[in-house]
Parts: sequence; C-alpha cells; structure tokens
Amino acid sequence: MNKHSPLSSVLTDVNTANGLPNEHYIDPETFAEEKRSVLFANWSGIGFGKDVPEAGDAKPVDFLGMPLLIVRDRDGEVGVFQNTCRHRGMILVDAPKKIGGAIRCPYHSWCYSLKGELRATPHVGGPGQNKHEDVNTKDLGLVRIRSHIWRDVIFVNIDGNAPAFEDAHGALLERWKEFDTPIFHGGDESSFKLEVKTNWKLAVENYCESYHLPWVHPGLNSYSRLEDHYNIEERGHYSGQGTLVYRQLTDQNGAKLPDFPGLGSQWDEGAEYIALYPNVLLGIQRDHSFAIILEPVDHENTVEHIELYYANSEGDTPEHDVLRASNAQLWKTVFEEDIFVVEGMQKGRHGMLFDGGRFSPAMDGPTHNFHHWVATQIENGRAE
Repeated sequence: MNKHSPLSSVLTDVNTANGLPNEHYIDPETFAEEKRSVLFANWSGIGFGKDVPEAGDAKPVDFLGMPLLIVRDRDGEVGVFQNTCRHRGMILVDAPKKIGGAIRCPYHSWCYSLKGELRATPHVGGPGQNKHEDVNTKDLGLVRIRSHIWRDVIFVNIDGNAPAFEDAHGALLERWKEFDTPIFHGGDESSFKLEVKTNWKLAVENYCESYHLPWVHPGLNSYSRLEDHYNIEERGHYSGQGTLVYRQLTDQNGAKLPDFPGLGSQWDEGAEYIALYPNVLLGIQRDHSFAIILEPVDHENTVEHIELYYANSEGDTPEHDVLRASNAQLWKTVFEEDIFVVEGMQKGRHGMLFDGGRFSPAMDGPTHNFHHWVATQIENGRAE
C-alpha cells in the first residue's frame, strides 16, 4: 500500500475536496506516520487530573506504545514523565498507585522524587557505596514530557516542538473564557469508556458535525433539530457544532443542576461541542461539561474515555445525585448510538475503490476542517 498517497485533493476547498485516503484508516504504516506527525507533534490528550487527585497519586499510561507516568507532586502540581528508569530502562510504575515516599525502580531501587529528580542510587559505586563520581544524579532525573491541563484534560506534546498550549489553542481559550471557572467531576457514574472498532479519526469526524442527528440520534433530534445547529470552524485548530436549544434536565421536583457562574445569555439555551485537534472532544452547557479523550489503540481500534463535570462538587450537592446519574445515562446513550456509525465507516474504508469521499459544502465544513488539518500535519512531517 502506498503510504504516500497525494493529499492535494484533501488540501483544497470543501466544495471540491476529497476526504483522507483509505490508508489513513486501515494501514499500520500510515498509522505509524500519523503517530509521529499528528499525535506526537501536537497537544494530545492522555488523561484527566481527577485520576490523580492527591499528592503522591501516580497513574501509568501507554500512549501509542510510549510509556508515560502521570504524577501529582506535594505542591499539587501534575507532571508527566517518561515511565522509564534512567538506569537500565525499567518501567517504574505498572499500575495506578499512591506513592508515599519516592518513585522507586523495582529493578535496582533507583529512586526519584515526585518532581522527577534522581534521589538515590543504592550500591551504584559498589556494595554499600551509594554514589559514584561518574554517575551525576543531577543529569539523570526522569525525562519530563511537556504537559498542560485545561478543563481537567492532561495534554502532552511528546516531541516537544509544538507551540505553547496557550498559543496553539488561544482561540478556543478565548471563545470559552466564560467557562474558565472551577469544575468538579461528577463521580463514578460520570465516568465511562467505550471500546470502539474504529480508527480514532472517524470518532472525531462524527463528533464534530450535526448532519447525522436526524437519523442516528432521533431522541436528541426531537428537540435539538438539525436547523437548530450551527457549524464551528477554526482552520488549523478545532471544529465542531453548536446548538441554540439546549434543554436542562429537571428532576421530579422541577430542580435543575446549578449553572456555572457568570455566564452570558448566549448560554441560557446554547451549547457547543468542539473537537480540539487531534484527539480531545469537548462539550459545554450552562450546567455541565464533558471531555472525551480518544485513545488510539491501533489503526482500527479506539477507546473513548468520557468524563462529566459540574459547577459544584458531588460531596457538596448530594441532592443532585439523581440528576447527575440521569445526565450521565443520557450522554452514554447518545455516544453509544454513534458506535455503529464509526464502526461502519471503518469497515467501509476497506472498500479499495473508495476515494476518500466527498463533503457537503453546507453541512460537512467541520469534518473537512479536520481532514485538512490532519493532511497539513502529515505534509509538514514529510517535509522535515
């Protein structure tokens, strides 16, 4: 399979463009190219701050074969390190755990602080000699990965060459600045994951458009109709959709979930759903938000990690437990309705005569925007 199929037909106007060629969904070599040029070269989501809530909490993550370790240090800061001992390359932490003292390598007991500094090298200079003049501990701390947390999503830039997160995604930070207030995870029922037999990009493509609502989400479409939506496109950064008819859930007593503070009237009945390239899907409403990290397992399998957040903590508002549970079930149903679509498109990409498809200039702008961005990243990678 020719992994260097021309992308010129993707890098044109939505009115005439084709979608990405088949190999970008079904070819392992092209998947490996995208890993380098798309996922490692940009700010990709790998986890959530709520997964390491307290000092000493550590969670290992395998990101496309790259062993990473998320750690919250004693100052409350979250750091991401390569989960590899600087001595002989041993994996340091193989399961989520609370680290009471230091991060200790299980092989030869080299120990690292929660900030990644090498603190102890037992017997490195011989039995009972814990130092050696040629082993400079200051140079052998854990390899820190560039990371940034926004809306509780932990983003990393593996190759270290992307612009600062605030520069790369300043447009969305500005767009959603009204929502820049504390958010609280909704608890166990507000956390779920879906294992989907599809390429990760198809999950992005499906999420960022509303064109499919009448047929795939009839319940949602019964009140949030196609004509109530608008396209969102920021070329080179993100795309998605908005709705003008968001309807809050109420319980049997007519109570609603508390709003995020300080919102303008746009959000009384408005909501937005945006794919932040490459692999994070975000949704905001007046009374809750959610974040989805797409974990690309391989070229034909993806895990969707879905977390819901609110304006008040679960502990402070037990009276809203039922509403939170109902809201989580509502979204779970919506996201599960999409599974047959993204899995069906994945099967369809094995049709060797498929040319990448065409776009509706009116409805598919957000999806074309994503294709254009992916193609641009790949072309940039090939030019290096």
